[in-house]
Amino acid sequence: MAHKWYKLMLDSACNHFPSIPRDMVTLQTNQLDVCNGHYVDITAEIWDEIIDSLTFIEVTRVSPVSLPLDAWAISLHDNRPALNRVNSGGSSNDDIVTIRVVFPSGEIRSTEIPRSTRVDALVADASRMMGYCPTNIRAIWSGTIMRQDWSIGSYNIMDGDSVNLLASLRGGKPVIYLYSPSDIDVSVKLSLIPEWSLSAIYPVVTIKDHGQHIEWNVRTHQDGSLTENNSGLDVAYLFWEAETNLHAFPRSSASKPQPLETFCPTSSSLSDTDSVVIPVDKVTVYLDKSLKALGLHTEARTSFITYWLPSILKHEYIALRFVPQLAYERAASLGISPQPDVVTRVFMLFRGISKEHLENWSNAQMQAEKDVAWWVDVVGVDLARAGDMALFRVLEWGGMEVLI
Repeated sequence: MAHKWYKLMLDSACNHFPSIPRDMVTLQTNQLDVCNGHYVDITAEIWDEIIDSLTFIEVTRVSPVSLPLDAWAISLHDNRPALNRVNSGGSSNDDIVTIRVVFPSGEIRSTEIPRSTRVDALVADASRMMGYCPTNIRAIWSGTIMRQDWSIGSYNIMDGDSVNLLASLRGGKPVIYLYSPSDIDVSVKLSLIPEWSLSAIYPVVTIKDHGQHIEWNVRTHQDGSLTENNSGLDVAYLFWEAETNLHAFPRSSASKPQPLETFCPTSSSLSDTDSVVIPVDKVTVYLDKSLKALGLHTEARTSFITYWLPSILKHEYIALRFVPQLAYERAASLGISPQPDVVTRVFMLFRGISKEHLENWSNAQMQAEKDVAWWVDVVGVDLARAGDMALFRVLEWGGMEVLI
């Protein structure tokens, strides 16, 4: 039985951090007395004995070799260069601290840095490795967002402590269409998990519970338009956007394995196995075919593509995937009354890939040659019912550009 629950925990870890190969995933803890504050591996043999004593588990990547702590322990994805020691010149050993830096992908690097190093210098160095703007990255220590203009030594950071680097991301323009065969009054409730909060909505109604919940009350019309009952506004769809909450960065649960299909806004990623990689000049054609296969009508496909096109054009190649509806529903629960006959929710994750890193995405490039119909099974779309105009149907599309 111990091996069974250990395997389920590994399955959950692999799903949360798909960029880490399964044979490289390690579960660790520093919460036991014998750990002396150091992180040690958890094996299947001792799982049952220690699990009740833990409140969280670190998911990390096995380092194939032991490297000095004054350099980053292993290389990043896409063979990006390792970070240099940050502002290390002229510092004595007493001024040096060894920290564990947890990247957005969940991978962990150990490095030595002077206590005089400013937080923004550490963030900038890590951001350069990931190829993203430092303003989108925040450092978190002991559950607190670290001030960019403070030094590492301003905090009571000890050797072996972890500093989490998290990205502020935005769920871009999810819009909800309601199609009913007759005019009806409908309540639409959206509830978000703590990892993200509503940042913009239309029509404007009251946002509750610190940006986690919203309810629209609308009248549907047979032409697909909606009337928001409180304001009287006539709209084509319901619009919302959300930004990730860095205060709510996720930790792996030690006692309750998560569902195999998960989506977390703060730690979403793409990998060579679950994505496709396409040259940027072919993305629009691929997206149009894929979205059509997923049941989006012409206006929805056009709006989807034109909304994301400026972000897509910044890159040479694009890796993308569509999130399974069940996983997306857990992160952004949609409650509609009366209950629709069919709900289709299409949410895309994408990131830029540079030409020199294509060799790490060979499988994803091959998958781009497959018939786009395979996304129907991935997302979980009932195309026959989604296209049946005699039914009360709901269609939603949205997306997010991620860092990993």
